[in-house]
Amino acid sequence: MSNESIPSLPLNNGVQIPQLGFGVFQVPPEQTRDVVSTALDIGYRHIDTAQMYRNERGVGEALAASGLDRADYFVTSKLNNAFHAHDDALAAFDLTLEELQLEHVDLFLIHWPLPAVDRYVEAWGALEEIYRSGRARAIGVSNFEPHHLRRLMDETTVVPAVNQVEVHPWLGNEDVRAVDAEHGIVTEAWSPLGRGRVLEDPTIARIAENLGRTPAQVVLRWHIERGDVIFPKSVTPARIGENFRLFDFELSQADMADITALDRGERVGSHPDEMNNTGR
Repeated sequence: MSNESIPSLPLNNGVQIPQLGFGVFQVPPEQTRDVVSTALDIGYRHIDTAQMYRNERGVGEALAASGLDRADYFVTSKLNNAFHAHDDALAAFDLTLEELQLEHVDLFLIHWPLPAVDRYVEAWGALEEIYRSGRARAIGVSNFEPHHLRRLMDETTVVPAVNQVEVHPWLGNEDVRAVDAEHGIVTEAWSPLGRGRVLEDPTIARIAENLGRTPAQVVLRWHIERGDVIFPKSVTPARIGENFRLFDFELSQADMADITALDRGERVGSHPDEMNNTGR
């Protein structure tokens, strides 16, 4: 399968985002170049990294070595929690471009709202400046609950293009997805496989067996069909390839409903209202 078969979704400013990407959360910095190079060779053209992952440099090295034209890939990074102050956010973004060896990113996000710190509106002001400068083709947020989104939209100018939140069959996060949809914000699903926990669910195992697919492919296909943007992570070439093969089969309406019904509000990560770690 070629990367031309990967569907794209329009962001609210007209930029197109590939619906399937490759995530580098917890990929060791010293392995990142090789792992991302493998993903690019397989056909991924959307890479999701973050300042706090400490592996932007490896992503940049892989992209530089790929020989791909800049217009042929999509890169996302995210603001370090320690840098919500306006000038800190601007300086941190400059370092991201340096690490990635790029003149612009396609998407830049506030990683967490950090409600106890309460400077995400200030940080968003910095991202708006970055967006207007053209050094980020789109800006968005990550881990924002509806009340965070509403405050941001009440007090600032640019509506986020994306909200990247925890979503998987055990946590549909439907309230957040509904508010995102209401405002034309694309929902990206981090931990789309629930850190692997949902793969042993009997319902998913049954559907996978019936389709002759792996449980991971079934879950990722469920995300695709409901309109999420996903970026599964692996350091294993076979698994990286497996996660890419999602577009030559479909789930029935009954299968989709059965997987959606697995939602039990179970998180594998922190709740955004309780996450306030700046790393300092």
